[in-house]
Amino acid sequence: MPLVSDLELTRRRTEILEGARRCFAEHGYEGATVRLLERATGKSRGAIFHHFGDKENLFLALAREDAARQAAVVAEEGLVEVMRDMLKHPERYDWLATRLEITKLLRTDAVFRIRWRKHQEVLDSAVEDRLSQLAADGRMRTDVSADVLHTYLETVLDGFITRLASGGSTEGLEEVLDLVESTVRKRS
Repeated sequence: MPLVSDLELTRRRTEILEGARRCFAEHGYEGATVRLLERATGKSRGAIFHHFGDKENLFLALAREDAARQAAVVAEEGLVEVMRDMLKHPERYDWLATRLEITKLLRTDAVFRIRWRKHQEVLDSAVEDRLSQLAADGRMRTDVSADVLHTYLETVLDGFITRLASGGSTEGLEEVLDLVESTVRKRS
């Protein structure tokens, strides 16, 4: 049996993630059956599960990948810029249409909730670091705690994703993001 190079394994893993992202976007978490995942990825059930173990791990790998990408943006430009990126590049985030299903799983499945939060820690940490940096630079409002601002930004992000996922109009959302950003910044 020939050995498969690390480069080839990485390429296959990336193809599976890209296909799974499209499949989850189109069919939702529950609707993305193994057969549909096979079709979307161009890989067999064995290949998919060799790399990810099961559908939940595959889904969480997408969450981890997105959280890491978002954390990098947050570190440089803030969480509002992540939302701007969602407007500019909706194809990167279309799988988040599963948000309502995720919310249900977070509420009803304790094991999933723990695993999801673990993957989201990188984003939370980046937001906390960014808020600390803004505070240290004197650019963040000081009349409310950083924890409250973090919760506020997370709540806006959740609503923003829900609006995009439900097909709501994006008209005026840039201005909404300007408003959100101005509410976090120190008032002159």
